[in-house]
Amino acid sequence: MKTKNAILLVVTAFIWGTAFVAQSVGMDYLGPFTFNGVRSLIGGIALLPCIWFLERINGKNETGKKDGGENEAKSVTSGRKDLMAGGIACGMMLFGASSLQQIGIQYTTAGKAGFITAFYIVIVPVLGIFLRKKIGWKVWSAVAVALAGLYFLCITERFTIGKGDILIFLCALVFSLHILVIDYFSPKVDGVKMSCIQFFVCGIASLPFMFALETPKIGAMIAGWMPLLYAGVLSCGVAYTLQIIGQKNVNPAVASLILSLESCFSVLAGWVVLGERLSVRESVGCVLMFAAIILAQMPEKKEVR
Repeated sequence: MKTKNAILLVVTAFIWGTAFVAQSVGMDYLGPFTFNGVRSLIGGIALLPCIWFLERINGKNETGKKDGGENEAKSVTSGRKDLMAGGIACGMMLFGASSLQQIGIQYTTAGKAGFITAFYIVIVPVLGIFLRKKIGWKVWSAVAVALAGLYFLCITERFTIGKGDILIFLCALVFSLHILVIDYFSPKVDGVKMSCIQFFVCGIASLPFMFALETPKIGAMIAGWMPLLYAGVLSCGVAYTLQIIGQKNVNPAVASLILSLESCFSVLAGWVVLGERLSVRESVGCVLMFAAIILAQMPEKKEVR
């Protein structure tokens, strides 16, 4: 795995972790579908200038190249189909996962929600087996260490299964599928464009539920402009794009381990921004999480033939 990919995924986890504060504050002003829908549309809009700028640069770099004829035309058509298919698939997965998370967290504690959501670090390698993804002993060991870390980090009360827990588990399952869909499409398409499409799809999919189940008000959106912009521009526009680019040609099981660092960063953000203290138990959880990431990144020993 390239260092560049690992750094991009760690930055993604950092933004997602710190966005927990913005999401919590945003829920004081807006319902879950309204918040998710508006921030997704903001994320998509924020990426449009980036796409225009990158196309201008690429256009200049490609000036003077010869026309590839019919084969090039077929390649462009195939690329557009993959881009639309990937963007729509990722957008629907993102809509399902984020909606389940926002609704489920209303019926369970934040600690259990964080632990169950990050359960995708187990689901991804398990699903990867059926997709013939090679999972080494290091990754499975890292998963076990990360699970222990997440438990110390998030679980501070008696563990029981309720309505919210089931919804959050379904959210983790959909997030796992989201990671695998990105793994499939990211090597084939432009990551920034696919990310932009997924946000517009997620935002549009939220609209019917937003108007049917909630009462969206412009005044509430204006009042909560800061958490909306943070969650929309950074958490959506920047972080999810970095995820798509960083996951390119990376084992999805390893990627899910790095992304699960968002639990550590959310605790640290609460400590720094909200003044919440980090207990010894939570500190142990953070150490175990970082240890799991390091273990997953250690190079495999090549067999001598």
